[in-house]
Amino acid sequence: MLFDDPAAAFAQARVIYEQNISHLRDYLQRFIGGEHLASRVRAYYPFVRIHTDTVARADSRLSYGFVAGPGTYQTTITRPDLFENYYIEQFKLLLKNHGRNQHVQLEIGASSQPIPVHFSFAENDHIEGSMSVERRLAMRDLFDLPDLAAMDDGIANGTYEPLPGEAKPLALFTAPRVDYSLHRLRHYTGTAPEHFQNFVLFTNYQFYIDEFIRLGHEIMNREPDPETADNEDHYVAFVEPGNVVTRRVGQSVQPGDDLGVAPPRLPQMPGYHLVRPDGSGITMVNIGVGPANAKTITDHIAVLRSHAWLMLGHCAGLRNSQQLGDYVLAHGYVREDHVLDEDLPLWVPIPPLAEVQVAIEAAVEEVTQLSGYELKRILRTGTVASTDNRNWELLPHNTPVRRFSQSRAIALDMESATIAANGFRFRVPYGTLLCVSDKPLHGEIKLPGMANHFYRERVDQHLRIGIRALELLRRQALGRLHSRKLRSFAEVAFQ
Repeated sequence: MLFDDPAAAFAQARVIYEQNISHLRDYLQRFIGGEHLASRVRAYYPFVRIHTDTVARADSRLSYGFVAGPGTYQTTITRPDLFENYYIEQFKLLLKNHGRNQHVQLEIGASSQPIPVHFSFAENDHIEGSMSVERRLAMRDLFDLPDLAAMDDGIANGTYEPLPGEAKPLALFTAPRVDYSLHRLRHYTGTAPEHFQNFVLFTNYQFYIDEFIRLGHEIMNREPDPETADNEDHYVAFVEPGNVVTRRVGQSVQPGDDLGVAPPRLPQMPGYHLVRPDGSGITMVNIGVGPANAKTITDHIAVLRSHAWLMLGHCAGLRNSQQLGDYVLAHGYVREDHVLDEDLPLWVPIPPLAEVQVAIEAAVEEVTQLSGYELKRILRTGTVASTDNRNWELLPHNTPVRRFSQSRAIALDMESATIAANGFRFRVPYGTLLCVSDKPLHGEIKLPGMANHFYRERVDQHLRIGIRALELLRRQALGRLHSRKLRSFAEVAFQ
């Protein structure tokens, strides 16, 4: 079916998705109940397609919302309940930017891409646990299982090439790839994708999470002042692992709030969400230590199309002039993390994004109440090196020191370059603000007493800077924040 109206196009896609999911769930329940199914059960994702015969004369300031040239473009879509605003916005931009020179319409239909049965499970379904081993094996013969060949990152990496006659991609992620990541997010963070907000903080220390929890509950226990424009007065809920929801004083309990249960132990990378009604709140995730975790979580959060993500963590200061507690605002990265070498070659530069850099520096100035030359005393801008070797200090001394000196690095950690590089790769605005916790090249290593005192002194301020930076970014127009520096030559239309 062809549509000129983005809302009507989305409504048709929703109908197709819900009909196919209902079909899949119905037969799955019958199978679990012991019924013999005579033939294979299959359901399909909806697709959106656009065809244009001319090059778009879109506003040159835009970074997305138009296809690269004449041809047919298509993507499969999923979870219309979760992505309604996102899809309608993308549809609206396509019709606007391609309707000036010709009458372009959106085509909506059922694709040939099967929906894996696992991706039809509802949030609290634990279906396979109720079946015998034999029954689970039989399920493979009757239902489609996740197919990794349909969910790789070739589009995002710029390596995907359509077959002759095949439509070009319209989005970075296919529907199966999105569904896969949504399920992974539940596993790693212990919270449902519905709770994730558009602005994300990553940290590598539980101290920051403890402070975020304290701050979240403090805000929830305080009545909002309708006369103030304070950002904190627009948060309506705080969500913790297990989908435990705390509503703001004066906010009514929502359906499903009572289903949350704190887990017996925290998940691998617990997530916490300071929620705003429009989804523009703040999510914070403790990614733990190492670039593998940093890549894993950003691989999956990327499908939610975050407006920005920032790394707040500790680092080793590499300059003698730095003091413990000083801040480092990264404007370049030495990538010795290696986890993205195959996806994003090392010769690809990871540029600083002006909007993010300015917001972080403004937040530091606002929270610390320092400016000008005094601000330079505690905040240094420069290159951050990220390594996958936690014990890099034990290498022959001249090996790492020489490289860090040649690169002009001023700080070293294990996650920042990975998070920035994956932001570049997935077209998500990124930034890094680190805090110097030790200076191993200058004899100042972490000791228990020093560390505890340092953490108490700096964590609250550092976290508030990160939150304030995201609040400043939230004020920017969406089109400004999603920089053209993140887009490739033949870029997909969807943000």
